[in-house]
Amino acid sequence: MIRALAIQNCELETFGSYGDALCARDDVALEVVHAYRGDPLPEADTFDVALIGGTPISAYEADAHEFLRNELDLLRELLARQIPVLGICCGAQMLAMLLGATVERSGAMEIGGYTARLTNEGAIDPLLAHFPREIPVFHWHGDTFGIPAGGDLLVAGSGCRNQMFRAGAVVGVQFHLETTAAEAKTWAVAYADELAAAGLSAEEVIAEAAASEPSRSRLAHILLGNFLDQHFTCGTSATVC
Repeated sequence: MIRALAIQNCELETFGSYGDALCARDDVALEVVHAYRGDPLPEADTFDVALIGGTPISAYEADAHEFLRNELDLLRELLARQIPVLGICCGAQMLAMLLGATVERSGAMEIGGYTARLTNEGAIDPLLAHFPREIPVFHWHGDTFGIPAGGDLLVAGSGCRNQMFRAGAVVGVQFHLETTAAEAKTWAVAYADELAAAGLSAEEVIAEAAASEPSRSRLAHILLGNFLDQHFTCGTSATVC
């Protein structure tokens, strides 16, 4: 049984299709910790793999928030133990930062449906096996991460270039494969000021999320499967979600 930890860092930003992919496997026991509301974090040695979710808080401002300070301490322990970790959006940025890379404002906000492209390294990495060279993604971010020393850029974007990296057992994903159109709708309401600043309407962003949702969900399941299969030889047992 693979003991999987998913740390949710914002009430509105769930694990979506990634969570569905984990719950669909009978070799995974998943525990979701809602760190943003003060749920206690578990000990690093009680899990085999971890997912780190996003938050509107910038990674470089994490020290100003107690729950993220505590989370960074846990992430340092996970990295020291070489436990596989997948970070999403700000989760990816926090991991990149802990691995010595820069995290800074991007040139512009990216919101809505985009197309990203596998790099040459990404095209041959087993993590992205069965991915097309061009992939539909959903964005909602204004920060970007650098690639940690010794890591590889696996997916690139036309605007914000660094979209996915791997550094050993750590994977950081800037874009969202997991986000449903329903969740995008809640973001459009909660982050309406960011939409207005970007000159976008809620209707067009929600429509873009809906149009790519089936493809993105399928790729989310593939990515989680590849990520787990690279690290574990699994048996079967009941899933806890």
